Amino acid sequence: MAATNESAQSRTALEQVIQDALCELERCRYSPPTLGKYRSDWKKLVIFAKEGEFPPCFSDDLAETFLQSHGIRLAEMAEPPNSRQRHLLSHVRGLAEFARHGCFRFIGHRRHQDSLPAPFESILEEYLRFLTRELRIRSTSLRVRSCHGRAFLHFLDARGVRTLGEINGRILSEFHCSQVHLQPVSLAGIASALRGFLRFLFMRGVLPEDLSPLIPRIRIWRHDRLPSVWTPEQVEAILAVVDRSSPLGKRNYVIVLLACRLGLRAGDIRTLRLEDLHWDEARIVMRQSKTQEPLVLPLTQEIGEALIDYLQHGRPKSDHREVFLGAHAPYAPFGSHYNMYNIVTNYRRLAGIKVPREGHWGLHSLRHTLASRLLQQGTPLPVISEILGHRTTESTQVYIKVDLPALRSAALDPEEVFRE
Repeated sequence: MAATNESAQSRTALEQVIQDALCELERCRYSPPTLGKYRSDWKKLVIFAKEGEFPPCFSDDLAETFLQSHGIRLAEMAEPPNSRQRHLLSHVRGLAEFARHGCFRFIGHRRHQDSLPAPFESILEEYLRFLTRELRIRSTSLRVRSCHGRAFLHFLDARGVRTLGEINGRILSEFHCSQVHLQPVSLAGIASALRGFLRFLFMRGVLPEDLSPLIPRIRIWRHDRLPSVWTPEQVEAILAVVDRSSPLGKRNYVIVLLACRLGLRAGDIRTLRLEDLHWDEARIVMRQSKTQEPLVLPLTQEIGEALIDYLQHGRPKSDHREVFLGAHAPYAPFGSHYNMYNIVTNYRRLAGIKVPREGHWGLHSLRHTLASRLLQQGTPLPVISEILGHRTTESTQVYIKVDLPALRSAALDPEEVFRE
């Protein structure tokens, strides 16, 4: 024991934080191979610090200089980091979080399919049944509540909490700190879900008091950030580079068209069904996945021809009614969390389009672009709200903040948009 204490005392502050971080990863049940990768990269950081005569503690300056020595200059990199660089960046960022907050987020290699202890699994299933039967929440919201609840219960299990009655303010604070890497809007969603779960546990008598007031309320100013918007030339360049000779290209071309011409959300594209295509009326009639509100949009000639090409020559034969299926066996519909970000990103890079690091440049940005284009043409906000499927014009008002040069033409005729 004396030798162990002496060894601990001889470690530098950097080595000690690494040792504590490894112990935390072990407690969070990271696999031995994964632990070995973290240990290897952090050992390189220690050697680098000694050779560079850095102070013997973790610092942002040390981390940045170390990453630069491996070719990782985030503000200047023209191309995305390779696989090795991404792992190294993730490991250094993880250590930075641990050094600041004394805890880890569940990053990288956390296996979400890990089973929970039977009592935790049972209470979670009971909570989800309560949400379904008593509160009648939508399936999409139920999946979100389930995901957040499971993450919280995994956190408790990793920290040796064996009964939910042991939950207290300190544990809730530690869980909140473990989520600090997330954006405020994500933190707000987790906090809301956790408050609901804690109220349920109190109602069931699992907790002696209602701990939900201990969860901080995170105020989100949704309209403070400008939406990311493409120029018309960029949109056309992305469409032009899609290889429409392959089944994958035929599918992805239609997906991008639906986003940039009709402003469909990724969730609505995922759930679009064959019976939603009313060919005789040249309309798409669907129920929106987010709001469950009906929406009718024009099936234009451009979109109709691309759809026919995909359905006849690109879509695998399947009994599934969803329009879009995976390009490889078992040819299933897209998963509920697939946001199609990679589709836009891949074609954007093929088109040689560079975008600022700030902002979000996935499929949803094409929806923003359509709204901004219509706004520049003087289309009234209520009409834009109809096109985007917003319940009110309040959600649409964010596009007023976009100040772009006048754009030449709208992607669709607003008069063709109907709501049932």
